[in-house]
Amino acid sequence: MAQVQYSGTGRRKNSTARVRLVPGSGKITMNGKDIVDYIPFANLREVVLQPFTATETTGTYDVLVNVRGGGFSGQAGATRHGIARALLGVDPDFRGPLKRAGLLTRDARMKERKKPGLKKARKASQFSKR
Repeated sequence: MAQVQYSGTGRRKNSTARVRLVPGSGKITMNGKDIVDYIPFANLREVVLQPFTATETTGTYDVLVNVRGGGFSGQAGATRHGIARALLGVDPDFRGPLKRAGLLTRDARMKERKKPGLKKARKASQFSKR
């Protein structure tokens, strides 16, 4: 018999995370590695766990994540978004706590594009009188 799985896709900055929740002991695997090996910062690991604390389901599901693009922060945020969406498939009653915690909203902040004549999006060359 096939095991029950719940899936969700999360995005943040330039990162995209495909998340699968499988009933288990709470193990989180990102791109084939344990979360402790993949994300070196404890505060970003806490970000990933926020949907579970909001719904009081910590340690109930194993999480399998494929994440691409961006850096540690964007990937952690994308994973959090994907887990929150997958938890909606588990129980639609989780919508209230997840929405109040702001975990279902896609963070739309992106890097501003570079403008012609400037070094970056807004940084100009240093002014020189002569």
